[in-house]
Amino acid sequence: MTTQTYRIAHIREQGQDMVIVPLDGARFHGLTPQRKGQVKAALQRCSRSAGLAGEVCLVWTHARRFNFIAPRPWHPFFRRLSMAAVQRIINKKLTCQGF
Repeated sequence: MTTQTYRIAHIREQGQDMVIVPLDGARFHGLTPQRKGQVKAALQRCSRSAGLAGEVCLVWTHARRFNFIAPRPWHPFFRRLSMAAVQRIINKKLTCQGF
Protein backbone atom coordinates (compact mmCIF):
# COMPACT_ATOMS: atom_id res chain seq x y z
CA MET A 1 0.00 0.00 0.00
CA THR A 2 1.32 3.46 -0.88
CA THR A 3 1.64 6.36 1.50
CA GLN A 4 0.95 10.02 0.86
CA THR A 5 2.39 12.90 2.87
CA TYR A 6 0.44 16.14 3.14
CA ARG A 7 1.72 19.50 4.34
CA ILE A 8 -1.01 20.70 6.69
CA ALA A 9 -1.94 23.55 8.98
CA HIS A 10 -2.95 22.38 12.45
CA ILE A 11 -4.37 25.47 14.10
CA ARG A 12 -6.74 26.65 16.78
CA GLU A 13 -9.07 29.39 15.56
CA GLN A 14 -11.87 30.93 17.61
CA GLY A 15 -11.61 28.08 20.12
CA GLN A 16 -11.77 25.34 17.47
CA ASP A 17 -9.02 22.91 16.48
CA MET A 18 -8.69 22.68 12.70
CA VAL A 19 -6.61 20.43 10.47
CA ILE A 20 -6.43 22.26 7.15
CA VAL A 21 -5.32 20.03 4.27
CA PRO A 22 -4.45 21.72 0.96
CA LEU A 23 -5.15 19.45 -2.00
CA ASP A 24 -4.30 19.46 -5.69
CA GLY A 25 -7.26 21.24 -7.26
CA ALA A 26 -6.64 19.75 -10.69
CA ARG A 27 -7.20 16.27 -9.25
CA PHE A 28 -9.66 16.96 -6.44
CA HIS A 29 -12.10 19.49 -7.91
CA GLY A 30 -13.63 17.11 -10.45
CA LEU A 31 -14.40 14.34 -7.96
CA THR A 32 -18.00 13.59 -7.12
CA PRO A 33 -19.34 14.94 -3.82
CA GLN A 34 -19.45 11.36 -2.55
CA ARG A 35 -15.78 10.75 -3.40
CA LYS A 36 -14.80 14.10 -1.84
CA GLY A 37 -16.58 12.97 1.33
CA GLN A 38 -14.66 9.70 1.27
CA VAL A 39 -11.34 11.54 0.93
CA LYS A 40 -12.28 13.83 3.83
CA ALA A 41 -13.29 10.86 6.01
CA ALA A 42 -10.05 9.01 5.23
CA LEU A 43 -7.98 12.09 6.07
CA GLN A 44 -9.96 12.56 9.29
CA ARG A 45 -9.17 8.97 10.33
CA CYS A 46 -5.50 9.49 9.45
CA SER A 47 -5.40 12.75 11.39
CA ARG A 48 -6.90 11.15 14.49
CA SER A 49 -4.50 8.21 14.21
CA ALA A 50 -1.64 10.73 14.18
CA GLY A 51 -2.98 12.23 17.42
CA LEU A 52 -4.13 15.53 15.92
CA ALA A 53 -7.13 17.19 17.52
CA GLY A 54 -9.72 18.85 15.34
CA GLU A 55 -11.87 18.63 12.28
CA VAL A 56 -10.22 18.06 8.91
CA CYS A 57 -10.99 20.85 6.45
CA LEU A 58 -10.05 20.47 2.80
CA VAL A 59 -8.90 23.42 0.68
CA TRP A 60 -7.96 23.69 -2.99
CA THR A 61 -7.92 26.12 -5.86
CA HIS A 62 -9.62 25.65 -9.19
CA ALA A 63 -9.91 28.21 -11.97
CA ARG A 64 -8.12 30.68 -9.67
CA ARG A 65 -10.86 30.33 -7.06
CA PHE A 66 -10.28 29.20 -3.45
CA ASN A 67 -12.56 26.30 -2.47
CA PHE A 68 -13.04 24.52 0.82
CA ILE A 69 -14.96 21.82 2.64
CA ALA A 70 -15.44 22.76 6.27
CA PRO A 71 -18.24 22.81 8.86
CA ARG A 72 -20.81 25.50 8.03
CA PRO A 73 -20.16 27.58 11.18
CA TRP A 74 -16.53 27.95 10.00
CA HIS A 75 -17.38 29.21 6.50
CA PRO A 76 -16.87 32.92 7.39
CA PHE A 77 -13.31 32.10 8.51
CA PHE A 78 -12.55 30.10 5.35
CA ARG A 79 -14.07 32.74 3.06
CA ARG A 80 -11.40 35.16 4.32
CA LEU A 81 -8.57 32.76 3.42
CA SER A 82 -6.61 32.25 0.25
CA MET A 83 -4.28 29.43 -0.71
CA ALA A 84 -1.35 31.81 -0.11
CA ALA A 85 -2.60 32.43 3.43
CA VAL A 86 -2.95 28.68 4.03
CA GLN A 87 0.58 28.07 2.75
CA ARG A 88 1.89 30.62 5.30
CA ILE A 89 0.33 28.72 8.23
CA ILE A 90 1.50 25.23 7.23
CA ASN A 91 3.14 23.82 10.34
CA LYS A 92 3.02 20.01 10.15
CA LYS A 93 3.18 16.99 7.87
CA LEU A 94 0.59 14.23 7.89
CA THR A 95 1.47 10.85 6.37
CA CYS A 96 -1.41 8.55 5.47
CA GLN A 97 -1.77 5.15 3.90
CA GLY A 98 -3.18 5.31 0.37
CA PHE A 99 -6.93 5.37 0.06
